[in-house]
Amino acid sequence: MAVRNVAARIPVSIKVMIIDDSNTIRRTAEALLKKAGYDVYTAGDGFEAMSVITDRRPDIIFVDIMMPRLDGYQTCLLIKNNKDFKHIPVIMLSSKDGLFDKARGRIAGSEEHVNKPFTQEELVEVIARHVH
Repeated sequence: MAVRNVAARIPVSIKVMIIDDSNTIRRTAEALLKKAGYDVYTAGDGFEAMSVITDRRPDIIFVDIMMPRLDGYQTCLLIKNNKDFKHIPVIMLSSKDGLFDKARGRIAGSEEHVNKPFTQEELVEVIARHVH
């Protein structure tokens, strides 16, 4: 699902970052999004993610809330407090969908919250809402 630049008719590739400590979740999200035509980058935690974000400059980031070392809230805060990355939409991924978790994600700077398990359609819809 490459977005097209209508004026130039040139395909534009959207870069998506998945940060999750679960290899299964990372591989599942990567497969679903690559099948939909996106360029996908993954990281197993927030520390690893920061170097990938610096190198790859993703258009949108999905981050798991519950991770060791640096959780999703802390990772989101690092991204949003960096002048070079604060414009990148951050979407929290979690099996927890309580009001407190969603509010804490918003306070950290996330744009949205997606519950696990997710579908390809859900991920694609979120990307469409936040990447222009």
